[in-house]
Amino acid sequence: MASSNILKFCLLLSAISLSRTWALNSSSHMKYSQNSSSIGSICKTTPYPDVCFDSLKLSIMINISIEISPNINTFLLYTLQIAIFESEQLSNLLLDAGNSDNIIENQTGTIQDCQELQQITMSCLQRSVSLIQDDAPIKQRKLADAITYLSAALTNKNTCLEGLDSATGPLLPTLLSSIDYTYMYVSNALSILSSQKSHNKRRLMDMGAPTWISKKSKRRARTLKSEYDPSRVLTVAADGTGNFTTITDAINFAPNNSSDRTHIYVKQGIYEENVEIPSYKQNIFLHGDGTDATKITGNRSVGDGWTTFRSATLAVSGNGFLAQDIYIENNAGAKKHQAVALRVNADFVALYRCSIIGYENTLYVHSFRQFYRECDIRGTIDFIFGNAAVVFQGCKIISRFLTSSQFTVITAQSRDSPDEDTGISIQNCSIVAEEDLQSNSIRVKSYLGRPGREYSRTVYLESYITNFIDPTGWMQGPNNDDEGSKTLYYGEYDNDGPGSSTDGRVSWPGFMIFLSTSCQKRLQKAFAKPLERSEGHLNPQMMMKDNKSPPNLAGSVMYLQGDNEGRSYPTYSDHVQVIDSISQQLNQAYKSIEVEAMTAMRRLEFAVELGFDRVVLRVT
Repeated sequence: MASSNILKFCLLLSAISLSRTWALNSSSHMKYSQNSSSIGSICKTTPYPDVCFDSLKLSIMINISIEISPNINTFLLYTLQIAIFESEQLSNLLLDAGNSDNIIENQTGTIQDCQELQQITMSCLQRSVSLIQDDAPIKQRKLADAITYLSAALTNKNTCLEGLDSATGPLLPTLLSSIDYTYMYVSNALSILSSQKSHNKRRLMDMGAPTWISKKSKRRARTLKSEYDPSRVLTVAADGTGNFTTITDAINFAPNNSSDRTHIYVKQGIYEENVEIPSYKQNIFLHGDGTDATKITGNRSVGDGWTTFRSATLAVSGNGFLAQDIYIENNAGAKKHQAVALRVNADFVALYRCSIIGYENTLYVHSFRQFYRECDIRGTIDFIFGNAAVVFQGCKIISRFLTSSQFTVITAQSRDSPDEDTGISIQNCSIVAEEDLQSNSIRVKSYLGRPGREYSRTVYLESYITNFIDPTGWMQGPNNDDEGSKTLYYGEYDNDGPGSSTDGRVSWPGFMIFLSTSCQKRLQKAFAKPLERSEGHLNPQMMMKDNKSPPNLAGSVMYLQGDNEGRSYPTYSDHVQVIDSISQQLNQAYKSIEVEAMTAMRRLEFAVELGFDRVVLRVT
């Protein structure tokens, strides 16, 4: 708080020093009045309008004094700059907290979590400033990126506070106050930024590579053969036949902040280690020998004193991470409560043909943009949870029996603000139960999801659901009341299987099950038999003539492919167009997950193509 007062005092001195120039300008008072009115209209829709107005009115005096006409971008940048200043002070406070007994942790990793997440928040704020400072209006792609960064920053705040909830110590009240105050500016910046989405429409039909892929990577995607150059691969082998015997050693050896991909091949074996990929280890590709051969296991849990965030067997904070053919497990057991197998708080992350196994809180899709293709995910309660913009395609999602509980829940999405671009989209997946849960489904109720926070968003579409799911479908969260059911967004469309009937579903205002007739026809036309069903679950293959095995595309609907008879399959642009219509038809009052998460998916599929050269088959 004191640091904020110092900043404001300095700004006020600047304004006073320029006041003579301002006074000489006969139109300055009128401009001040006009801009005050503009600030009032901008700030009144933010989460913290008083904080917004008090900070922005200082910027009016400075900008008018130096003859700059403020606009919404000016106010947005000013808000972000204050957020950066406050974040720097908070980082220093967290550093002090970690070097003293002023904060007493009751869970291992509490302060470390906050420190690491705060550094990621700083990066998010700085990147947001760089995206918007030269554009008015902000271009749609930059706008989407900045909203993603600020959404992740707010998720970092909540995760830090969750850990501090069990902490004690004399510095704790000051630390909590500093966190709340700092993130008021982040929340306001996100609100101002999100208000520009309606004024800057972009068609989602562009099939060109996204801006985050370098020209070198694009050339590589067009010309590289299916095999990697062995001399450029780091090999991990538990038996000592590789470059390293542990995955952690290979990660540590990988270059920092690399724009080139680092390929790490993990040979068959069981690797009992907690692997952390920090934010400065970017573009890592982890490739195994298959989920039955290459296994990473750990056993950290909340029951043993770790934070949920720090309990992960594999923790990914480095952007551009890819993984293929790897088994990731937290084997702490059902009695140890939250125990994460995989945690991802990084942007442009994709996993292909991986198994993610645990009990409670198996997969922590913490933040940013993520894509999972043909993965097995197994757990008991809230076993897919977090606040990322995440898409699951062709995955097998398996609920496990928990003898100590009367229920199981698949998802717990934690969107905390209507301005965040986050949510869970589950498409063309199979939703099944282990045999012992299936046989006890009358006694143990199972649900598709429950809200982790007030604005939770989850959508199931075109998936196969077995009859272990309770007819109500969805469960209220532990802190949810009738008001909470109005702000969440849960959707089901065109699912099948004995558990897919929506006749007995919850009647919450935020639950959607219908589409207009015209939108249904468009969906049916664009996706006529895109996937085959086999043995009660989805077989992620496109239909082809004479049941021939199709190209195994790690992204399924990326390209318009044709067979010898001239038939074609739906492209991803078809998908985006239909999803766009779905979101508009369902309810204009809710910002549905399909459009925003599918936009993330389009980018992530390019990442899959670039990293998974062995499985991308180009039809000539």
